[in-house]
Amino acid sequence: MKTTISAKGMNVTPAIERRILRKTQTMGKYLRDSTEMFVRMRKEKNERVVEITVPMNGVMLRAESSSDDNLFMSIDRALAKIERQILRNRTRLDKRLREEFPAEVVPEFIEDLGDEDQEARRVARFKTYTVRPMSQEDAILQMELLGHSFFVYIDIDTERAHVLYMRKDGTLGILVPEA
Repeated sequence: MKTTISAKGMNVTPAIERRILRKTQTMGKYLRDSTEMFVRMRKEKNERVVEITVPMNGVMLRAESSSDDNLFMSIDRALAKIERQILRNRTRLDKRLREEFPAEVVPEFIEDLGDEDQEARRVARFKTYTVRPMSQEDAILQMELLGHSFFVYIDIDTERAHVLYMRKDGTLGILVPEA
């Protein structure tokens, strides 16, 4: 497995790099040798944020964790989240993961396997609504009026579906689906 480490606003010391490589190599029991893992670290105010992304054939595993001034804790938490995603979606990911994926795996990073991790997610509500063309400004206003954290609309200029969403830092983001 190939691990790429990058940092923004902080230095990656050899000790940090060794620890990340040692920890991420244990994920090899879940992933193929050709899989790439991207570890991005950044400093935001008083927090150390670690984001791990693992792109696989049509599936993107992503985990983010932050802690106050403890980079190693952020790394361990993000790896635990990735491991939890793999174990929770094992049957769906089985085609993309190793064929010899062990039936009983002892988790490396997850300390507590709570009931919420063992249950499969289910759709609690199904809702239909009319999507109409509007400008980005109108979509922002509509989302704020509804009090939602996201809003789906058809962009009036491009005539394509867009998803407007509220990011963790309070800014807005737009997702544009691509075929």
